[in-house]
Amino acid sequence: MATDNRPPFARLNGREALLGALPTPCYVLDAAKLRQNGEILRGVADRTGAKILLAQKAFSNYDLYPVLAPYLAGTEASGLYEARLGKEEMPQGETHVFCAAYRDDEFEELLRYADHIVFNSPHQLEKFGKRAKEAGKSVGLRINPECSTQEGHAIYDPCAPGGRLGTTRAQFDARMTPELIALLDGLHFHTLCEQDSDDLETTLNTVAERFGDILKGMRWLNFGGGHHITRPGYDIPRLERCIRFAQEQWGVTVYLEPGEACALNAGWLATRVLDVTENGGTANAILDMSAACHTPDVIEMPYRPPLFHAGEAGEKAHTFRLGGPTCLSGDIIGDYSFDAPLNEGDTLFFGDMAIYTTCKNNTFNGMPLPAICVLGEDDTVETIRTFGYADFKQRLGK
Repeated sequence: MATDNRPPFARLNGREALLGALPTPCYVLDAAKLRQNGEILRGVADRTGAKILLAQKAFSNYDLYPVLAPYLAGTEASGLYEARLGKEEMPQGETHVFCAAYRDDEFEELLRYADHIVFNSPHQLEKFGKRAKEAGKSVGLRINPECSTQEGHAIYDPCAPGGRLGTTRAQFDARMTPELIALLDGLHFHTLCEQDSDDLETTLNTVAERFGDILKGMRWLNFGGGHHITRPGYDIPRLERCIRFAQEQWGVTVYLEPGEACALNAGWLATRVLDVTENGGTANAILDMSAACHTPDVIEMPYRPPLFHAGEAGEKAHTFRLGGPTCLSGDIIGDYSFDAPLNEGDTLFFGDMAIYTTCKNNTFNGMPLPAICVLGEDDTVETIRTFGYADFKQRLGK
């Protein structure tokens, strides 16, 4: 249940009128919460010597990079455009990139931005590794420890049988020649999704068992992302023990590249009720935001986002099914209950909307993209980006 005292709404309390005056739908990014997350991450780095990167796939609102930059070692990218963004907007930090497969026509440009380049397979390493090394880049290989710790989110499990991400030990032994191994500076694994450090510990033990002999010759080891470090209750001491284990066992520099942890609970999505209908005993509220367009992870993951002043279905007096205005029947956010009935024009605030939203939304059905606003640390509100018809049209033709 999402109640008012939970982290997604700590800074929203008392500011509903201020933010409710904004045009909807809009994302509101919370600079103070970003800084708080950064301070937690910097604490881990200072105590252990690990280097923590922002995974831009979760949060790429570069206007806020100056808030996070003092606490991080740089950025992580999933391809050319993110690498360029990280180098341009957080230039004082390192720029790391991993992609399942690199393109010939992009690789030379990528070399201009990336400091660390991680390859997914021995073939990709063989194809591009020497060029990266000659350009002065640190070269890595993503490994697949074949250790699944996911529960309920198979779509995010790279260790599932037949997966395409990372090199298994069998593939390593079959394809990695001494010449290819000599190109490597480090190994990278990424197997977690919104998980605690007990799952990291399980994975790291498997990495030690299957790749420990290889790591003895490496300069760094990247633990990947999916670490919910800034979530209340996350076991930070266990994380730090894992980092020290790797440092002491193999003499490597340890990298982590969380995305969600950097911007967890650092924003909201404000939306208004457009209509209320009833069908077979179900009360439906149609909002001016869309799960399919504006919070696609709600459908893809799936998950039920927290909602300010709302409870589980049936918990409060009035339950409504909240959905978007698109033609997709399944454009549903979820069932929520309220103390009073919803009415046209009511403003609602969904929590934890800084991550996997602005960087992942779309204009299906010609839906306008929400504006992007920032709640400053001094409680001022600035609209940093609005979108209109041209943003929809220009993606589709001349």
